[in-house]
Amino acid sequence: MFLGTYTPKLDEKGRFFLPAKFREELDEGLVITRGQEHCLAVYPMSTFVEMTREIAKGSVSVKKVRDYQRMLAAGASDTAADKQGRVMVPPMLRRYAGLGKEIVIVGAITRLEIWDAAKWEEYSTAQEADFAQMNEEVFADE
Repeated sequence: MFLGTYTPKLDEKGRFFLPAKFREELDEGLVITRGQEHCLAVYPMSTFVEMTREIAKGSVSVKKVRDYQRMLAAGASDTAADKQGRVMVPPMLRRYAGLGKEIVIVGAITRLEIWDAAKWEEYSTAQEADFAQMNEEVFADE
């Protein structure tokens, strides 16, 4: 489970230090791909494989299924942290998320998300006001 908020910096090569508490869980490899709201999603390799098995069940005769599969796979990069715990974010994904030097790593339960720091501040500030209402909507059936 991925929890918490961290603020490493991207170096000139597009690398960041993975928070130490997540290194063991991501030791078998990870996948970085496009996330929603122009952040990046980081999945343990096993979680990504499981997720793509479900996505692959969708019919390729449905345009939205094809579109989603293409966008997810075309933007995905499988990698691992180096011996120092650094992870390199490919240039295409840095551009997609608008990442500068200042980034925020957010635990999002099943994944980590990588945000540009200014975009995260704007997003989280806007969401905080609606958080209580979200709880009622997300868990409406319970």
